[in-house]
Order: sequence, then C-alpha cells, then structure tokens
Amino acid sequence: MSFTWPLALAALAALPLLIALYLDLEKRRIASQATFSNPELIPNVIDRVPGRIRHLPPALMLVALIVLVVGVARPHAMVSVPREEATIILAIDVSRSMKAKDVEPTRLDAARVAAKAFLAEVPEKFRVGVVSFATRAAVGVAPTEDRSLVAAALDLLTPGEGTAIGDAVALSVQVGRTRAQPDEPLPPRAVVLISDGARDGGRVDPADAAQTAKKQNVPVYSVLIGTPGGVIEETLTGGLRRIIRVPPNSQTLERMAAATGGAFFAAADTEELSRVYEDLGSRLGTREESREITDVFAAMAVALLLVAGTISAMFFRRVP
Repeated sequence: MSFTWPLALAALAALPLLIALYLDLEKRRIASQATFSNPELIPNVIDRVPGRIRHLPPALMLVALIVLVVGVARPHAMVSVPREEATIILAIDVSRSMKAKDVEPTRLDAARVAAKAFLAEVPEKFRVGVVSFATRAAVGVAPTEDRSLVAAALDLLTPGEGTAIGDAVALSVQVGRTRAQPDEPLPPRAVVLISDGARDGGRVDPADAAQTAKKQNVPVYSVLIGTPGGVIEETLTGGLRRIIRVPPNSQTLERMAAATGGAFFAAADTEELSRVYEDLGSRLGTREESREITDVFAAMAVALLLVAGTISAMFFRRVP
C-alpha cells in the first residue's frame, strides 16, 4: 500500500497521548466516586454495573480515528480490474510425443479441449490466435475475436515430428503484433505455450526467442502437460510394435516463463489442465492497477462511529 500524503500519518503519533488521557480520566472518575459516595450503596442505586463494556464505544471511536487518519493520507492499493482488450496466442505442441495417452484421451486432445474452455474464460474483446509447432511452427489462425475460427483451428491440429519451441515463441510474438486497425495502438500481448518437452529441432533457440519476447513485453505462460509414465506406440514394418517412453521435460518451459516475466504451470491430468486454463483466463482477463481507496477507509470510519454511538445509546442512554 502507498500513500499520496504520507506525512498525514504523523498524526497517529498522538494516539498514545489520547489513550493516556482516557486512562487518566478513568482513574479520576473512580477516585471521585469513592470520595463523594459510598461504594456499598451503589447496587441500591443502579441495577447493573457497566463493567468493561463501557470501554467499547471509546475504543471503537479510537479505531475510527485511526482509520480516518489513514484515509486522509490517501492510500492506494493494487487491485485487479477487468482488462478491456489484449491479444493472446495459443502456441500448442503437436509433436509425436503429444500422442501419449497418459493424459486422456491424449495429451494433444486434452490440450485442445482445455484450450476451447479457455476461450470462455477470457473477455469477448480479446483477440486470440493459434500457432502449432512440431518440426516447424505454423499459424493456425491469426488473432481474431471470432471464437469459432479459433475453435476450428484447434480442431485441425494433428501430430507431427519435432518440438520447435523457439520457433513457436518467435512466430507467436510476430503474429501477436497484428493490429485490428493499422492506426490503432498495439494492445497488451501474451503467449500461452503448451508442450510436453524440450526443444527438438527448429531454427530459433528458445533462449533467443525468450529475449525477443521480453524486449517486446510479451510474457510467456508455459504449461507442461504429461506424466513421467507417458509412452507412445508405433507400428513398424512387418507389424511389429515399438513402445517409446516420452516423459515430459520442464526445463525449457520453466526458463522461457522466467525469462519473459510469465509463469510456469504443470498439468498431470485433464482436470488439472482445466484448472490451469481457468487460472490463466483469470490472470490474462484482469490487470493490476493502483487505485486510491480513501472511500473505503472513510466508509469504515463512519461504520465504526455508528456502532460506537449505537452501543453507547443502548447500554448507557447517552451518545459519546
């Protein structure tokens, strides 16, 4: 939390003095009662002794005063506000290992289904594009607000060979620069990279692609999909079958996210992958903004004063 007028907080230094004055008044009141009355006759005069509850209204008023002083300092806090527009590129790995069935029905199919659910999590004005990558990266659909085109592009994804992660990020950053209108400012951009492994082929080194994304303020949110027990089966000549282990490799994806200011997620099953996409939808659909919250402190102070006055009127038949 930050303050526009932090010097106003110096008034809080007077609080110990106010507390000391209140305690001194309490001592004098008790001493006065003992001087001018007989304590043994008090139960015959009043039906009950207020006890400690008599300190509650002054305590609430003191807290209200603290809140008012903080409000005068004009506090600011970081709050999440809806993002009006942005461009999101879904870069999806379609390499051979994405055929593994450790994430049902396959890693690629799970990524496809979750990506479609993700479309419902981001605002309608967001432009979403699709980039697929295996040995090379290719644009499935340019950034668009038409969700049906994005869904169609996801349906057309088919497995290939290789894992050109660097090429995918470099192409996603380039595609994300597309504007709806030539004279419009470039909206915020982000890349959601879904893969199960490290680089295998491609022209662009992932580290170089990450530096390019960082320079253009494009965070990469990488999602690792798969489990250590993942395998794929291939039919060889003569009908023989070969089983290949394809455990996921997180190193490249973690480095990519860290270098660009994004975040890394790991999804071991379909349910967890859906939660990742929900989280991403929330992150990308909002932005952090510093806002003045003086009105919140003012409302809290008024509420505290009303409570203090109500308690005092109900229990002591007077308003402090």
